[in-house]
Amino acid sequence: MAELENTGTVVQQATTIGRRFEEEAVQEFRAGLRGELLRPGDHDFDTARRVVNGAIDKTPALIVRCSGVADVLRSVKFARVNELTVAVRGGGHNVAGNAVCDDGIVIDLSRMRSMRVDPERKTVQAEAGARWRDFDHETQAHGLATPGGMVSSTGIAGLTLGGGIGWLLGKHGLTCDNLLSADIVTADGRFLTASTSCNEDLLWGLRGGGGNFGIVTSFEYRLHPLGPVLGGTVIYPLDKAQEVLSFYKSFTRTAPDELTANATLYTRPGGVPVVSLDFCYAGSLEKGEKVVEPLKKFGSPLEDLSGSMPYCELQTMFDNPFRIGLQSYWKSNFMSNLSDDTINTVIAHFSNVPSPQTIIFIQHYHGAMRRIGKDEAAFSHRDAEYGLLIASYWRQQAEARSNIEWTRNFFAAMQPFSMSTVYVNFLSNEGENLVKAAYDSEKYARLVALKNKYDPTNFFHLNQNIRPELP
Repeated sequence: MAELENTGTVVQQATTIGRRFEEEAVQEFRAGLRGELLRPGDHDFDTARRVVNGAIDKTPALIVRCSGVADVLRSVKFARVNELTVAVRGGGHNVAGNAVCDDGIVIDLSRMRSMRVDPERKTVQAEAGARWRDFDHETQAHGLATPGGMVSSTGIAGLTLGGGIGWLLGKHGLTCDNLLSADIVTADGRFLTASTSCNEDLLWGLRGGGGNFGIVTSFEYRLHPLGPVLGGTVIYPLDKAQEVLSFYKSFTRTAPDELTANATLYTRPGGVPVVSLDFCYAGSLEKGEKVVEPLKKFGSPLEDLSGSMPYCELQTMFDNPFRIGLQSYWKSNFMSNLSDDTINTVIAHFSNVPSPQTIIFIQHYHGAMRRIGKDEAAFSHRDAEYGLLIASYWRQQAEARSNIEWTRNFFAAMQPFSMSTVYVNFLSNEGENLVKAAYDSEKYARLVALKNKYDPTNFFHLNQNIRPELP
């Protein structure tokens, strides 16, 4: 992200933006916070406005690093009174960059990370600023887990609200399927709990409908016993990709619930393009060894980095921290199968990838996530067999055009094999039609009705937005 060039520029920006407020009102707002209020020119402001996607360069007027629910309530009220655009930040990981805005207010939850595990009830209450590395650290201390993502730096809030595809999807479903309740601050400043006993309609919407209905301040999840897992990655040269992906297709067809397996195409340090098979077996290690034996014996891998390991280790294995701060653009879709033509198209496009930082993920969906009742969650398209994510990364602004064009061309070439549906957590800023494609028509209409009820003025619109449709 471009840095502000000098202190004089920062002060000038601070003065310009600051004119929108009466200074007395800002100071009164600051005095009522337990957390920290940052403005342009303040120490750490430039760091605080950064998100994971380095292509996002926005300058809010105010950033509130909330210390608790009271700060969130106060920030919502201040934003409403002053007619400010609101961005809500959890982990700041989402590629669309909606966790920050120009001129408005960022309600930053990243310092709200407390958790309380109840090992007897097998539940956990977690504040919305926690990341999966925080979450797994606490729950695994009790030999418990809930389905999370596949990168430990991801925030629990965004992942949960959009669905939550992760290593345990076959055995325990998506993250949102394990959401028992949530505390939320609504656009009109109310503090509500959504659960199966109160505001049940809202809980349904939070299970996949994104941040459209308010600011979730804490989540309660169901936990499951989980000890060491069998997992890791087996890496092959790219010239074996046709054989590897064909094997992956046949191998995943018979995958038991305990096994989640992905295929990844990327470039290793040193410029070597490869294809890998990445997996997690969350069950008996003895049974797991037999299940993954065909994978470990397949072909002649460059490297086999798999074995028995703590779940927390697997969750950090694919973090790729060097990509944090790189510029990025994503495209994704769901697929009903992985045909030979699909495989050939993926390989052909990756063979001409313009950036060595770009990664292609193919994810397999099965098991518990597909057995969830249709009416239990807003998340849709559980009939998909596979998902494709084209995650393009590059370093310099001058590279943006070629990388975005390549990504769009690749995505267009995949349309004949696509279900014309998308995963909302993988969307860049693509507009209303692709947001609608994340849900079936019946669920989208239900989400619009929830938006009408809980946020009729679209106060929370910096998200994969579901617009209200009031008479």
